[in-house]
Amino acid sequence: MAEDKSGKKVIAQNREARHEYFVIEALETGIELVGTEVKSLRAGGVNLKDSWADIDDGELIVKGMHISPYEQGNIFNKDPRRPRRLLAHKAEIRRLGQQIKLQGYTLIPLSLYFKHGRVKLELGLCKGKKLYDKRAAAAARDAKRDIDRALKMQR
Repeated sequence: MAEDKSGKKVIAQNREARHEYFVIEALETGIELVGTEVKSLRAGGVNLKDSWADIDDGELIVKGMHISPYEQGNIFNKDPRRPRRLLAHKAEIRRLGQQIKLQGYTLIPLSLYFKHGRVKLELGLCKGKKLYDKRAAAAARDAKRDIDRALKMQR
């Protein structure tokens, strides 16, 4: 985990999310964890691949996120896939809830990181990509790579 200038140490990123979805908006939220989960995060034991967020009774909940049990945690370890509450302002939660219902968006965790000693989750408001969108993105990426190669050869 390398720390950048803003005090962020990235724990995990959901690279597949940017391939599968258009990220319309990103939101930084806190996450409610127990002590052994934080220790497991410091060891890098997290998987964001199949996770998503939902709004239940006015609370933002992340589901499907796997945090490995801490090896020295014994009885204090929690279920690795338990739903975890996200910490955001009520107005933000209400706004996201409206967009999810009306426009067919979904909330996907994009990355998990430490910021000044606290665990933060970057949550993306996303819309699913169609197959032709994925092909166009791959073609643009390949074209950019070819252009960069050609420019490098000219230097």
